[in-house]
Amino acid sequence: MRQSFRSVYDVQQLLKRFGIFVYVGERLWDIELMMDEIKKIYQHQLIDQQTYLSAMAVLKKEHQWEKERSNKKD
Repeated sequence: MRQSFRSVYDVQQLLKRFGIFVYVGERLWDIELMMDEIKKIYQHQLIDQQTYLSAMAVLKKEHQWEKERSNKKD
């Protein structure tokens, strides 16, 4: 199952296929939890390396953007 991702929504759809729904209420925490779940799915060899790397790249980029955005609020 090789897949590339463009947005957090795409990653959420992948997680949903495994029955994983993430909503903590704080977007930054949601992204961090999604990163943990993607790592676990990859470690259990349920997704290939390219899918893992693509999903993590999207999540890391979005995580950084959210951190910068929250710093501007403060």
